Amino acid sequence: MTHQVAIRPEIIDRVVARRGQLHLFDRIDARKAAFVVIDMQSTFVAPGAPAEVPAARGIVPAINRLAREMRARGGAVVWVMHANDSRDGASDWPGFFDRFVAAEVRSKTVAGLSPHAAGQQLWSEMAADPSDLRLFKNRYSALIAGSSQLERVLRGRGIETLLIAGTKTNVCCESTARDAMMLDFNVVMVSDCMAALSDDEHRSTLENVIQQFGDVLTVDEVLERLVAGKEPRK
Repeated sequence: MTHQVAIRPEIIDRVVARRGQLHLFDRIDARKAAFVVIDMQSTFVAPGAPAEVPAARGIVPAINRLAREMRARGGAVVWVMHANDSRDGASDWPGFFDRFVAAEVRSKTVAGLSPHAAGQQLWSEMAADPSDLRLFKNRYSALIAGSSQLERVLRGRGIETLLIAGTKTNVCCESTARDAMMLDFNVVMVSDCMAALSDDEHRSTLENVIQQFGDVLTVDEVLERLVAGKEPRK
């Protein structure tokens, strides 16, 4: 099941009145773009997992489709997974785990997010390719200082546009999108490639982003704009 919500008409009217058009990008050069897929790992996707987002299983086909087309057009695909080091049951992110996670679920959650734990494995239905990049982050945003190597990797490849997908829409995806915009990347949230715990939380992020931080497009709308020097595979 995927989210069945859309940006509200009053938000669309506000965006158009402010910048004269709804969408920012008419053309996306795949060779200067990266499809950044966030936290599509067992800890967040598997049924019964400590931090399960049930709707994340519903976006798997759309993510796989866009990843396949990005590779075909010469674009980069980056799988970003969350991991936190722990020692004696304590995490390296106490500001989150000690304040926002109840004691009775803390140890299970910390264990599920420890490096090399089973929960760190990319969800089994994700169609990753050996050419894809894989990175770990240890905070919500993959682009906040010290969280991951994502910015260095993107700059090294001349990436200008980030197509963001994964889970949760309103937590790690939105946090990464906000930082990306403020680091001067072009940002696109791929709306049918993201999942949250509720429709309202999902829609809230889409409305925040399209007003202040980037564009919001479906997979079909991305593919209409995605261009490169070679034809996509059939």
